[in-house]
Amino acid sequence: MNNVHVKKIKTGLAYAAILALGLGVGRVASKVPQWLAPSYVEGNYQAYYPDASTRVVVYGTKSCPYCAQTRAYLNGHHIPYADIDVSQAGKGQQDYQSFGETSVPVILIGNRRITGYKVPVIEAALAQLKPAAGG
Repeated sequence: MNNVHVKKIKTGLAYAAILALGLGVGRVASKVPQWLAPSYVEGNYQAYYPDASTRVVVYGTKSCPYCAQTRAYLNGHHIPYADIDVSQAGKGQQDYQSFGETSVPVILIGNRRITGYKVPVIEAALAQLKPAAGG
């Protein structure tokens, strides 16, 4: 009878290990598309800038914490930007919808469209805007 109990315990532990492994793989697998997605989308976004001097546009909402962080970052670095509230009907909302995005903020910096508050990606895009030091 002792061997029977040991065998049942081993079988139960094996099932538990397989279940845990499967759940772990499932959690990781759900993140793979995010890991493989590019940090930004390159394109010609010139039509989305309100004027020739504007080089950064933030599409967001007033209640979005990541939008607030984006604005705070840009303000803290004295970077001028156009702030478009996509919860208000109008051209800004239509422009945002044309990107096919489902989350905010969407940030246009030069020829890059960034979705989400990603400081390294924002910094790289801003660095690209700076004129090259020539000699």
